[in-house]
Amino acid sequence: MNLPESVGTLIDLALSEDLGGTGDITSRAFIPEASRSHARIVAREACIASGLEVAIEVFRRVDPSLKVVPHCAEGDPVAKGSSLIDLHGSSRSILSGERTALNFLGRLCGIATQAHRYSDTVAGTKALLLDTRKTTPGWRLLEKAAVKAGRCTNHRMGLYDAVLVKDNHLAALGDLALLPPVIDRLRTEHPGLPIEIEADTLDQTERLLGMKGIDVILLDNMTPEQMCQAVTLRDSKAPAVLLEASGGVTLERLPAIAATGIDRISVGALTHSAPHADLSLEIADVP
Repeated sequence: MNLPESVGTLIDLALSEDLGGTGDITSRAFIPEASRSHARIVAREACIASGLEVAIEVFRRVDPSLKVVPHCAEGDPVAKGSSLIDLHGSSRSILSGERTALNFLGRLCGIATQAHRYSDTVAGTKALLLDTRKTTPGWRLLEKAAVKAGRCTNHRMGLYDAVLVKDNHLAALGDLALLPPVIDRLRTEHPGLPIEIEADTLDQTERLLGMKGIDVILLDNMTPEQMCQAVTLRDSKAPAVLLEASGGVTLERLPAIAATGIDRISVGALTHSAPHADLSLEIADVP
């Protein structure tokens, strides 16, 4: 399975913290070594599938002889009671990998389901929903893949693949007037890298719209009314610049934000507030 090395390391860490140095004492004590089982990972609630490859890799690392068969693909809707994965093989091995696999699957299916719910809320509008860097340390690749499985879009992966000047950068810089030469230098040193600047007020927004080289203006914690005014300003001064809403975005506020004509909405809740999907592993028979 062609998972990134960082994900393989994460799987190893997760198995190590669960199995420790002695392994699954309970299964070794109560389950005969020769026991073979058929098991299913089942959705106890409707969800969107994500993290299947990771769960499969967990079982493969526990026991390469296990037969692990996925019943859906990344991004597929899964009905309540349906199987995501079937397993055949050593009962001990299935039980030893159960919790680690479910931890990955539950978290990632939960994010995909949350993203899908948010995406449905803005259907029919021009607004693109983006995730943020508010991810579980070490899990960013997986959580951002789950966001995509839920039909939302990834923002920058980290501090290295896009420029995003936030309020603290501006406070440290001291004056918006100092931005243009820095933007010019960035365009030379990092050609093609997107440049986004945060604005807390409409006055800042208007000043930024008058500067060259900015791709996106981030409207932080503005009301829908202020966003509408920002869209009007943008359309008249710099139509090519994208406007992104951020800050306090909830499912309830989404329709009003999307209706302003904003281009993008970044939503930290896609990752930091997604509940785990309710999944379980069920042994069908123990010969």
